[in-house]
Amino acid sequence: MNILLTLLILISGVSFIIYGCLLFVSAEMQNEFKRFGLEKFTILTGILELLGGIGMLVGLKFNFILLISSGGLTLLMLLGFGTRLKVKDGFWPSFPSLFFMILNFYVFLSVI
Repeated sequence: MNILLTLLILISGVSFIIYGCLLFVSAEMQNEFKRFGLEKFTILTGILELLGGIGMLVGLKFNFILLISSGGLTLLMLLGFGTRLKVKDGFWPSFPSLFFMILNFYVFLSVI
């Protein structure tokens, strides 16, 4: 595994662990899910982000786990980006989901 790919995996893994944890404790992030009409999916999304982030880090040793985690996070961010488009958020509020979708898709393609 090359240095760039390892760095991208670390960035994604740590970011999703942080974002996943924040969904449990940040009223601001929970209010975003209410605004999207997806309040009932807040905890599930937090769990998926947390597991995906942990899976990215574990995936540094086990390619199969990296494949599942990067694919799952790509799909999760595709749905997040689509939600941002649906509620007509601008480019900058939508950018993180697009960025992480592309990053995780790159990782996914790299480990196939």
